[in-house]
Amino acid sequence: MEIGDSELRASAAVPQVQWSRAAEEARRAVGAAGEQALLRLLRKGGVPQVRHVAAESDAYGYDIAACSPAERAHLEVKSTTNPTRLVIHLTRHEYEVMATDADWYLVAVLVGKDGSAVSVATVSRSWLHSAAPADRDRSGRWESVRLEVPAYAITPGLATEPRRLVADGLLPRQPVWAFGASMPLSV
Repeated sequence: MEIGDSELRASAAVPQVQWSRAAEEARRAVGAAGEQALLRLLRKGGVPQVRHVAAESDAYGYDIAACSPAERAHLEVKSTTNPTRLVIHLTRHEYEVMATDADWYLVAVLVGKDGSAVSVATVSRSWLHSAAPADRDRSGRWESVRLEVPAYAITPGLATEPRRLVADGLLPRQPVWAFGASMPLSV
């Protein structure tokens, strides 16, 4: 028995992907605005050494290197304009750098209409590790993943331990993404 064209189309319904050059450019603009806003906050907060490594290369696996006498941090910045939920896209390379670099942190930046940071938060690395997919076979591996970050995995501010890179009072902390709804995980 042969399957007709209409039966084949009905049985193999493929969701339509909505992509446009304008949407892609808007996404990139929000990402760049978040990185620039965090760079300004770090410099304004007195961090003596701040370097935008993403402007040099994607090979680092993070966007900003920041060092103070007491703290060093490699910051992967995920930016959004949505205050109701935090959805991020993590590459395999970023994940692998996180797994081997104790100074790596994922920082979420809510970008305002003027390009400023409305809120800054840190996503738990233990949650990221638990949420990342596992490779099931040597013949295939994941290269990027879309994750909706739950409130319990978000800590307001730059949660770089053991000390804070920038004092919490210098960072915008609007109540977004429902952080604080439950006990945050350690970052």
